Amino acid sequence: MDETNDNKGQFIGTYFDPRIIFGISNFSRVVAWVVLVVYALDFLISLAVIILQISRGFWVGMGATDMAASIILILEKPFRGLVYFVLLLGFSEVLKLFVDIENNTRRSARSQLK
Repeated sequence: MDETNDNKGQFIGTYFDPRIIFGISNFSRVVAWVVLVVYALDFLISLAVIILQISRGFWVGMGATDMAASIILILEKPFRGLVYFVLLLGFSEVLKLFVDIENNTRRSARSQLK
């Protein structure tokens, strides 16, 4: 057995299809970017709404805690979106890492048999 034979076929004992794993990984990456864009748009729209509320005088008579709560609610959503984005990208990379570990383990085992 040489290195050219290792790439010819999939090992029968493999419990997964690497093409499906890579498909899930790519889907996760696309969803991560969609989530980031949606949360960024939500933040921009919320920021525009709060600026309009202030300019139209809707904040007149609000206490400091009410204003702080409104601002915190607007700032909280982008952090949640950023966490979702990082987790989805991390999930995508971990799936590819597991496939690489499996391939490396099989290659290493085959080289030990020689």
